[in-house]
Amino acid sequence: MSAELAFMPAVELAQAIRDKKVSSFQATENFFQRIDRLDSQLNSYLTLCRDQALADARAADEAVQQGADLGPLHGVPISIKDLEMTKGVTTTMGSALFRDRVAEIDSIVVERVKASGAVILGKTNTPEFGQSGTTENMLGEPCRNPWNTTRTPGGSSGGAAAALAAGLCTLSVGTDGGGSIRIPASFSGVFGVKPTQGRVPRFGGYGRPSANHFSQSGPITRTVADSALLLQVLAGPDSRDVTSMRSAPPDFSSNLNAGVSGMRLAWSPDYGYAAVDPVVAQVTERAAKVFTGLGASVEDANLTMEDPFDAFWDVFATAAYTSYGHLLEEHRNDFSEYGLKSIEHGASTSGADMSRAIHRVDQVGRQLEDFFDNFDLLLTPTMAVSAFPIDQRPSIIGGKTVEPFWGFLPFTYPINMSGQTAASVPCGYSEDGMPIGLHIIGPRGSEAKVLQAAAAFEQAQPWDGVKPGVS
Repeated sequence: MSAELAFMPAVELAQAIRDKKVSSFQATENFFQRIDRLDSQLNSYLTLCRDQALADARAADEAVQQGADLGPLHGVPISIKDLEMTKGVTTTMGSALFRDRVAEIDSIVVERVKASGAVILGKTNTPEFGQSGTTENMLGEPCRNPWNTTRTPGGSSGGAAAALAAGLCTLSVGTDGGGSIRIPASFSGVFGVKPTQGRVPRFGGYGRPSANHFSQSGPITRTVADSALLLQVLAGPDSRDVTSMRSAPPDFSSNLNAGVSGMRLAWSPDYGYAAVDPVVAQVTERAAKVFTGLGASVEDANLTMEDPFDAFWDVFATAAYTSYGHLLEEHRNDFSEYGLKSIEHGASTSGADMSRAIHRVDQVGRQLEDFFDNFDLLLTPTMAVSAFPIDQRPSIIGGKTVEPFWGFLPFTYPINMSGQTAASVPCGYSEDGMPIGLHIIGPRGSEAKVLQAAAAFEQAQPWDGVKPGVS
């Protein structure tokens, strides 16, 4: 096994494959060797596409030899979260109900990944229907954090982040409907971006198998440049998703080295309502101040919001009921506890409840839109805590009592409600060595600026040199 090859950034690996310095087959085979050796400790993959991936890698190398036109990720090994339909591959959605389902079509995201020339290694672990901020389901053992295997990697893209952090793929595709890219990025010490709502089309728009109005697919990577590259592949309109942005995406990589000089950044430790672990608050505030040394201004945002979780939960749970409620009567015993909780709440949400929730969503969006009239970006902690032991969600954070199901992720779901873009950047560690993420939030359509700021932070405070124990 080659750790150097496993941790090579995608931008470099794609170029090395083009230059015939590394073969796609060599890189792909190396990942399967590492998965065979390490993933029993993590459970980051639900399904491996070993035979197809090796065949695709051989074909990729042959195309290089023939001088064929090559896509931007030609020959680069990638993992796909198991919420994305993948033709001919077991696609479970993290649910025991679909344990043996082989998808008949590709999602839009998978279509684009394949068109880019990437090699799909397999499908990564996710909680049932992506409905949890940690990654446990009824398909098998919990997904574990490579920094400490007694801890959760977060969710719902927990397998994607764990595999990436451990060097079991070059790139990962995740989805984020309430924080599901940023939560595991923060907990697992990697970089993740939730795009603007509609920037990356979802499978078929609303309705089965994904009615989550807040969800966006996006990159989880080890470098900012890799996320810019993958987001370029994923972004752009598609008429099959009526909610997708009609405008073409910008060049996400063009200003990565432009720095943040002159930017006006805001800092909020709590949105005015969040309970936060004191160490997380200290580490992230120190990270926010790094930007002052890079030429930006960092001001206390004085941002005061009312916690919008109740409205988020009504919309989120109603979407779950819309997609999967028809399965309850015959298959109740096959649902997880949290899956039932979500779907049953959706079933009990009235039309009036939903109307009030949609109005609250609009209020959150307008408040944050108005906020960004005065600031380029907003900085907060990504998470209220660092990664905690599996099945031990905190009920007290920073001396305050919180709801264990969602109290640890107060910073992420409002940004799904507002439809804005945000990233989690590794910025430090807890007292027991677990990663902590800084949340960089931008107005709608500002992914390029968020990536630009993240790249400036990455250059000032690199995180790539430290590897987790399972790697």
